[in-house]
Amino acid sequence: MFKFSEVSDLCIKCGKCIPGCTIHRVNPDEATSPRGFLDILKGVEEGYIPIDKTFKDTVESCFLCNQCVEVCPNSLPTDFMIENARKKVAEKYGIAWWKKAFFFLLRHRWAYDLVSKLGFYFQTCSFKIEEEKKSIRSRFNLPLLHKGRLLPAFRQKTFLKKYPENIKASGKRKIAIFIGCLANYNYTEVGDALVKILKFLDIDIFIPKKQACCGAPAYFTGDFDTTEYLIKKNIEYFESFIDEVEAILIPEATCTAMMKKDYEEYIRHYMDEEWLKRYKRIQNKIFGTTEWLYKYTDLKDRLKNIDKYTKVTYHDACHFGKVFNIRKEPRSLISKVAEIREMEDPDVCCGFGGITIQSEKFHLAQKEGFIKAEMIKKVDAEIVSAECSACRMQITEHLDKVGDNKLFKHPLEIIAEAIDD
Repeated sequence: MFKFSEVSDLCIKCGKCIPGCTIHRVNPDEATSPRGFLDILKGVEEGYIPIDKTFKDTVESCFLCNQCVEVCPNSLPTDFMIENARKKVAEKYGIAWWKKAFFFLLRHRWAYDLVSKLGFYFQTCSFKIEEEKKSIRSRFNLPLLHKGRLLPAFRQKTFLKKYPENIKASGKRKIAIFIGCLANYNYTEVGDALVKILKFLDIDIFIPKKQACCGAPAYFTGDFDTTEYLIKKNIEYFESFIDEVEAILIPEATCTAMMKKDYEEYIRHYMDEEWLKRYKRIQNKIFGTTEWLYKYTDLKDRLKNIDKYTKVTYHDACHFGKVFNIRKEPRSLISKVAEIREMEDPDVCCGFGGITIQSEKFHLAQKEGFIKAEMIKKVDAEIVSAECSACRMQITEHLDKVGDNKLFKHPLEIIAEAIDD
């Protein structure tokens, strides 16, 4: 079992992590800087800092954007330390009932499907839906759903229910799609675009119907029981088809990072060697969509320079840019069909931050969200794009609040729209 001090003692206090730190930008305090987090965690381990409400508030303030990990000269896994600290908080204080209810939905797809279906009909009866942005303004008195929030709408049919399990093409290549919860229930146009692009490339598509949530919301909240349950469930299911597909494509930055990076960290520390071996058979076939399309297909050569009048500004989702350095791939593909207009700092976190930031600490999400929205507002473009539905939710809401009418589109949507039917 790891010790916090084994990581904390490697921090040389150089301060490189602080200038770009998301939480430090909106709440400048040494305690909530990455090096401050590491010192506090060592203090907890050594017994001179208690796990109390102050500690809980501190470790739950991190956005887990991974900027500190990217720039650290020792590559210290500060994000992993924070996630484990939240586990300790959850063990002492428990998890809020509404988070437990949400994690139950993540464990049980049938229940999430039912809530989605009820949500679709309820929202159409009770709320004014903004058709252009496909969102609803909620009136519930729950932390995530308080009045004034601009939240994504449920769709009448989920992505996993829209298509057959197998979509045949030439039979020469076959990939699987792991869709992610937001793209499955709320932003189904992302999956539609991916299907269209793969058909254009004449690639067989397998849509695994029994896929579960990647587990990121539970993991980032400290619910390791749900995390491990979902890790095991996905590994066991993926093993049943992994030898039949060339890759598992994920159109979501957070899901990709969870399944390609965080699964390995979790398994190494909390599960046995046999699970690690089983996971390794799967890990090398997991890819973000634009990375795989750019590196392993001829899509960039087949796209025509169609509508260069469309101007797009691209936001680097933290779990692609900072975790995997996936930056050029989406831009290269988008630039084939549109004009890229760079914002001042596309690497700045949008401020989504996870379920706790979006609920109990939404004031922090708002501060960062307004920074990002104002940055995007300055750009002469019609569309803002990112390979992440969490970014989509956060950016769409804050663009609305700063009065910017840019539409958000996933890179896949932009590319698919340029392909002739």
